[in-house]
Formats: sequence, structure tokens, C-alpha cells
Amino acid sequence: MIGLDPADLSDKDSYKLLIGSIIPRPIAFVTTLSKSGVLNAAPYSYFNIVTANPPMISISAQRRNGERKDTARNAIEIGQFVVHISDESNIAKINDTAASVPSDQSEVELAGLTPVPSSKIVVPGVAEAKIRLECVLEQAIPLGGSAMARACDLLIGKVVYFHLDESVYKDGYVDPAQLKAVSRLAGSSYAKLGDLFSIERPL
Repeated sequence: MIGLDPADLSDKDSYKLLIGSIIPRPIAFVTTLSKSGVLNAAPYSYFNIVTANPPMISISAQRRNGERKDTARNAIEIGQFVVHISDESNIAKINDTAASVPSDQSEVELAGLTPVPSSKIVVPGVAEAKIRLECVLEQAIPLGGSAMARACDLLIGKVVYFHLDESVYKDGYVDPAQLKAVSRLAGSSYAKLGDLFSIERPL
């Protein structure tokens, strides 16, 4: 067994170990609105559930040289964002939104996605997603790096509205075979769901 101490590794080496080990990772496609009204969007694979009571999700937005990304800045300033579940039908366009563009340019427009109004918040979502979650910001926690230059912003969002396409919602459950969610691996690699199996939990 190989043993590695993070204290002896570069940030890049630690990053490679993390994204190669913690797989597959769900991909949150997040839309935010800037103060000037620009609809920004970006994919995030540092994404998961926090709690169901009330429903909350987490997204870790990594900073660049201590500077917040548009997603974190907008979410903190406006206090709202929309999380979409990335799937096989939209992943190519979602990948296009990962391009580095000026803050005053909309990645949604760049990728040819269709803005759609939200029900409870001002931030629009995109019509191409089978699932989207309207969120209000519960907490934004700067973490890592140093006190002068944090490494990321951990965004905790409370889900205030669920949008689900009729094709994926059945009897109160989401049908994974119809959702066809896509996950992130390392580098430029992604994964589909693959074979599904069940294991009963012990009593």
C-alpha cells in the first residue's frame, strides 16, 4: 500500500488524488444572477446533499488566486441560485459553460441554453435540464488556503422549489433510468450510470 502525506504534496498533486479517488461525482450546473443582471452559469462536481430537513445542498466553488468565481460572488450578493442536474442530453452544452469568459458575458447564452423563469426566486434556470432546484443561500463558508487568500467558498443552499420533468418523476421518486445523470471523474472523463444493483440494509 502506498502512503502519502499531504504535507509533502503540492496542491496539484493533492487535487489529482482527490478527483481520481472520489468518483463518481454528481455535477451541479449552477445558474446565478449578477447585480447587473447577467445570467452566469457553470458546472461544479464538488456537490452533494447536506440534509432533507429542510432540503439543503452544498457546492464548493474553488477560488482563483483567492478571488471568488462568478457563481460564489453572485450567490452571496443576490442570495439565490439554481442547481440543475447534469444528464446525457445536456452535458455537452453544460461543458461549454466551463469556458473562462468575462463576468459580463452570459455562459447560458454562449452555450445556446434556454433561460426559464423560476417560481420562487429571481434567478432563472435553464429549460434543458430534467431537474432543477431553486435555492436560497443558507450559508457561504470560506475555507482552505490562508486567512488572506481562501481556497474555496462552500455554498449551502436551501431548496425552496423542485422542478422535475414528467419523464423522470414517478410515484414520488426520481427514475434514474430516465434521468440518465452524468458524473464527473478526473481530467476530461465523465461517466454514465452503468449497471444498477440493490443491497438490502441490515436491520
